[in-house]
Amino acid sequence: MLIANPIYDVVFKYLMEDNKIAKLFISAIIGQEITHLTLRPQEFLGETGLKKSKKTSKTGAILPTSLTVYRIDFAANIKTNEGEKLVIIEIQKTRFPSDIMRFRKYLGKQYADINNAEEVTMGNRKRKIGIPIISIYFIGYRMEFMNGGIIAITRQCKNLITNEIYHVKEPFIESLTHDSFIIQIPQLTQKRRNELEILLSVFDQSIVTNENYHLLNVKEEDFPSKYRPVIRRLQNAISEPEIKTKMEMEDTLLDELELIEREYEKALEEIKLAKKQAKLAEQRKRYLEQQIEQERKEKLRLEQEAEQERKEKLRLEQQTEQQIASLKEELEALKKQLNKKTDD
Repeated sequence: MLIANPIYDVVFKYLMEDNKIAKLFISAIIGQEITHLTLRPQEFLGETGLKKSKKTSKTGAILPTSLTVYRIDFAANIKTNEGEKLVIIEIQKTRFPSDIMRFRKYLGKQYADINNAEEVTMGNRKRKIGIPIISIYFIGYRMEFMNGGIIAITRQCKNLITNEIYHVKEPFIESLTHDSFIIQIPQLTQKRRNELEILLSVFDQSIVTNENYHLLNVKEEDFPSKYRPVIRRLQNAISEPEIKTKMEMEDTLLDELELIEREYEKALEEIKLAKKQAKLAEQRKRYLEQQIEQERKEKLRLEQEAEQERKEKLRLEQQTEQQIASLKEELEALKKQLNKKTDD
């Protein structure tokens, strides 16, 4: 059974626009029952490759303003032991590790958005608290230290004195922290150890059927009946001409991105080389300056020694002249004494 590859943003968007499938998909990932799911308003969505800008590449193709990150948000009612709870489900998808800071920036906006708050009664007073956020990241690369295809980052509240684990939900903590789920697409291999791995196998890029990665080949019977609407939705996507066109657009954009990335890496190497050469030149300059300074000091030392020798020579000459003058005076005195004795 051929299905469209949901690693493409346009296919992923098509898949998640179906409310029942989105609810099914998200519930499976977070491990909680979703009773109601609503797609957030359009301003909360971001699409890769579909928003035009005036910037063009060397090949003349129009580049998007948001190059590599796809975002989609839902408001969800989750069934808990305490009853239903409203949460924000934030889904972000990227193929590149360079998008981490974009994730952080967008997450910061979510926390700062006044619309992501609800009014509750606390201590007989109405207060606004943040709606809990659950973030789901689909990443198209391998993380450095964690090999799991599906990783959950869940919070634990612990008393560090008594080691007691708190299981209640505290509004302060719920407003300022959140759980996350990371799907490493390259780690989704053909191992199908549980239903979640089976569901996420629709992202397994090892089962592509053509060179352009547009189609995947799956077996419908491998999927539990509750997940078969997912693969049928992806199968229907193949027959949508607009989706095919946009997949080709994404291919073009990714080619452009790879070209830009190669040029960027080349520029970085050139900058690195230029910095290295500049550093060597600076070291050479400092060495020559030190040599010149040493030569200047040596010349000054020699000049000072020559001056000292000149002064010493002058002193000796003056001393010699004084000694000669003194001897002449003594000689004259002796002559006078001899002459006086001769006269007597």
